[in-house]
Amino acid sequence: MNRDSLIYVAGHTGLVGSAIVRCLKNKGYRRILMRSRNEVDLTSQEQTRQLFADHPIEYVFLAAAKVGGIMANSTQQGDFIYENLAIATNVIRAAQESGVQKLLNLGSSCIYPRQAPQPIKEEYLLSGPLEPTNEGYAIAKIAALKLCRYFNEQYGTNFLSVMPTNLYGPGDAYHLKYSHVLPGLIRKFHLGKLLAENKHDEIIADIHRHEIGTCSNLAEYLEWLNSHGITRETIALWGSGQPRREFLYVDDLAEATVFLMERHNASDVGEVINIGTGEDISIHELALMIKEITGYPGEIAWDMTKPDGMPCKLLDVSRIRKLGWQPAVDLTTGIKTTYGVYSKTGTQ
Repeated sequence: MNRDSLIYVAGHTGLVGSAIVRCLKNKGYRRILMRSRNEVDLTSQEQTRQLFADHPIEYVFLAAAKVGGIMANSTQQGDFIYENLAIATNVIRAAQESGVQKLLNLGSSCIYPRQAPQPIKEEYLLSGPLEPTNEGYAIAKIAALKLCRYFNEQYGTNFLSVMPTNLYGPGDAYHLKYSHVLPGLIRKFHLGKLLAENKHDEIIADIHRHEIGTCSNLAEYLEWLNSHGITRETIALWGSGQPRREFLYVDDLAEATVFLMERHNASDVGEVINIGTGEDISIHELALMIKEITGYPGEIAWDMTKPDGMPCKLLDVSRIRKLGWQPAVDLTTGIKTTYGVYSKTGTQ
């Protein structure tokens, strides 16, 4: 890529897409094409093809996706597989037909088998059953990376697929029912802290910002908190706390994707390449860390009736390390930064 290349960032308003845009701008890229879903619906083949016909796009970052945590994935499997398949097939096909020079497809570490050996190497793909709670999403992401591989083989395209670990950072989604684990924990402990400090106006403002619908009085707001396991004395969390997860600050991921687009081709990367820190932490340890950072004074109660998800999910990142990239932000620093943005603005 050069500074005058026309670069399309699909999904620029999301956690990953917004970080990629920040990274590109910081590096001096001047021509970044961004379109909201209201402007171009990427699940529509016609609209997607028209976008590529109207603009001489040279490089694509495919970060658009329907995403969510364990609750959203397990209860909306049909929507997750349909929307993510539609977005991927439409964008990748349009990029191939229009002669895009290079495309980077963002996947997810959930593509790997539930019982994959740890750390997870790229070659473990399709070596065993998937995690049932996010199977629909995973199948869509596997199909997208296979489409990139087969187009490279058939048409000579230069389409890369990267599989990041669990991501977090500014721009994340904090809906309590559908968020990923780390932003969900941040919000629960933050609301618990506000409740313990009797900051009811701030609680109400937070709920208005992040939830669909509102309550009519303070008693209803307090009951809403209680229904989500948030009280002055305890925060209720799903599962046992024993599963282990790896977390990557989203701006580190953005740096990795731009690094690959600037310096490497699909032939360097192979079918897929992992992006992560190479370190994991138990959900129990993570919860204690966030509890301390937010300053919540109560205790944690684990709800063993709820699912844990995959027992372990640590990526082998030796391949991208050999290419010359490694993350810069450690977990504690990243969470403090993320919580600082969230608690001060309530909008990210």
